[in-house]
Amino acid sequence: MPRILGVDIPGDKRIEASLPYIYGIGPKTAKKVLEQANIDPNVRAKDLTPEQLGEIVHAINANGYLIEGDLRRDIQGNLKRLQAIRCYRGTRHIRGLPVRGQRTSTNARTRKGPRKTVGVQRNKDAKAGKV
Repeated sequence: MPRILGVDIPGDKRIEASLPYIYGIGPKTAKKVLEQANIDPNVRAKDLTPEQLGEIVHAINANGYLIEGDLRRDIQGNLKRLQAIRCYRGTRHIRGLPVRGQRTSTNARTRKGPRKTVGVQRNKDAKAGKV
């Protein structure tokens, strides 16, 4: 299993499919990185030489891609900023509701979680007609 920038990538997959295992690198970015490093995207990750792995790391760093911890920290900082200034998006994040204008009367179960059914408490004397 090759290790790139502190992340173990699957060795038996093509390098083009293995690079997106790094947080912050998707399929398009993986293609660009391999193109800049002059590496065939069809080669298996376990067959790469240490020099080729170094070229991949250099291509990622040269383009200034934020990956792994730095990217996660950046995203968390953005959310904290929105919450601190109490803007609409920040308050939606705080409350755990959809942020981008989706409806909430129905749907939105991913953000709101499972339904919390509210039952009606019956009066004990209601059946006897004593109310």
